[in-house]
Amino acid sequence: MKPPAFEYHRPDTAGDAVEMLAQLGDGAKVLAGGQSLVPMLAMRLTMFEHLIDITRIAELQGIEREGATLKIGAGTTDVDIETSSEVAATVPLLARATPLIGHFQIRNRGTIGGSIVHADPAAEYPAVALALDATLEVLGTAGARRIQSPEFFTGLWDTAVDDDELLTAISFPVWSGRCGFAIEEVARRHGDFAIAGAALALEVDGADTVVRCGIGLFGLAPTPVRASAVEAEIVGRHVDEIDAEELGQLAISDLDDVQSDLHSPAAYRRRVGAVMVTRALRTAMAEACGD
Repeated sequence: MKPPAFEYHRPDTAGDAVEMLAQLGDGAKVLAGGQSLVPMLAMRLTMFEHLIDITRIAELQGIEREGATLKIGAGTTDVDIETSSEVAATVPLLARATPLIGHFQIRNRGTIGGSIVHADPAAEYPAVALALDATLEVLGTAGARRIQSPEFFTGLWDTAVDDDELLTAISFPVWSGRCGFAIEEVARRHGDFAIAGAALALEVDGADTVVRCGIGLFGLAPTPVRASAVEAEIVGRHVDEIDAEELGQLAISDLDDVQSDLHSPAAYRRRVGAVMVTRALRTAMAEACGD
């Protein structure tokens, strides 16, 4: 199938894009990479009168260290993240998540901002942003504002970005010290969206006691979710006292809206989710402790 007719716009700046969004209203949609939007248009699962292509706006691209954070432009492609030594060194969890996204052809065009704003609950980047307490920067007609990741994902394929706003950058805290990172997922085929997965980061002190932990779950709810109960249980405990399998079960115990679909019944998805947390926790603890 082919998409319905639309008008194509290519602004030169982020400000121009925001003005277009305000002027064109509900009939406009941002084209950030198109790896999700274009197939949906082609199958006529959605339609818009106007597409605003931001893929060539230079100010939305790039990777830059800013003190204790790594700032990535929303228009930065997945492949640029995947091949960046700066990302690998400062935000390892993001670097490890990227190869799990689709196939290399998709990563050549897809962007981090497009993935995060699309907010697919089974996608990797939203869960990583949540686990690492990323800050999302948006620009609108009222000016710029910053949204913390726990407030960003508001519903299925929905975010706190208003209709006249554009995601411009994502800032990830740079973890230092004795840290471990892991992302685990199960998908029917490599490159498919995950049936269930977990993105996990933790830090231990010199005595191997966990002092910080962030866990983002994906594929298990209408939005990516934090495994807050597990995080609270882990922090302050010595790694030898942590039962990873028990905490994997705890992670999914309070998820009330796990859905069945064509890919997996809810019961299987919950079992897989628990195992993914268990595996990620074991991997991250071993890395943090140097095992």
